[in-house]
Amino acid sequence: MNAQRQAILFGLSAVLLWSTVATAFKLSLRYCTPIELLLYSSFFSTLVIGFVLHVQHKLHLVFQCSRREYLHSIFLGALSPFLYYLILFKAYDLLPAQQAQPINYTWAITLSLLSVPLLKQKIRWQQWLALVVSYCGVLIISTEGTPFSLQFTNPFGVALALISTVIWALYWIYNTRDRRDPVVALFVNFLCSIPFILVYYLATGDQRIPAVGALLGGAYVGTFEMGLSFVLWLMAMKLTDSTARVSNLIFLSPFLSLVFIHFLLGEEILPSTFIGLVLIVAGLSCQRVR
Repeated sequence: MNAQRQAILFGLSAVLLWSTVATAFKLSLRYCTPIELLLYSSFFSTLVIGFVLHVQHKLHLVFQCSRREYLHSIFLGALSPFLYYLILFKAYDLLPAQQAQPINYTWAITLSLLSVPLLKQKIRWQQWLALVVSYCGVLIISTEGTPFSLQFTNPFGVALALISTVIWALYWIYNTRDRRDPVVALFVNFLCSIPFILVYYLATGDQRIPAVGALLGGAYVGTFEMGLSFVLWLMAMKLTDSTARVSNLIFLSPFLSLVFIHFLLGEEILPSTFIGLVLIVAGLSCQRVR
């Protein structure tokens, strides 16, 4: 198998894993609170990423970061996984999966907008068009097909889903300044986030013995959503001779996700969800027009 085919295989594997996470979030939240899910999944993801570094013979690099890099990881760890996943899990707790997942998918639009003030990039007409088209899709999804009524299924849940896109975009913008190996940086970020997660858990949660379903959900989310999918995507981008060809695979994820949401969660996929998702993907595609 040549390098390009390997890249496509790794990319498709990552997309398939990302397509299952909305379902995994909702199933897991039946057995635990958002902070409990964050605690369990962060534990498993840290173990998985550490194991990957061990296999790659890079674990020693974790202890060779500069003081500035460790401080940077504390900041990034506070953004993600702590704030990002805490808010995202709460959004999934309040909203149907078919609403939370497409709204969260608009983080790429948020990223392009925040890049203007933070990275001094110019905003183009394509980005304005992407903004209008994608958020029309968000409005249709969150009002279940009645956008002019402005009657949201759960306004607080929608707000949280949108806030999560801001935090995720900020994480990746500040991550561009990190020159470390990306897997090493991710591992240190997760290590630095654990104190934030533990303090919040101890301060706000009722400590209890975790249910089996909660541990299984945390293991799945931590292993596949937070851990292996990221490594697979990095490998795909490293092996490909066409970044655009591999990155286009990501557009399959939200539609595959609806299949899992319907058959595993039992949610009836509304026509408004599909129409809104098409608009969001169309908006994201606008950003690629040169």
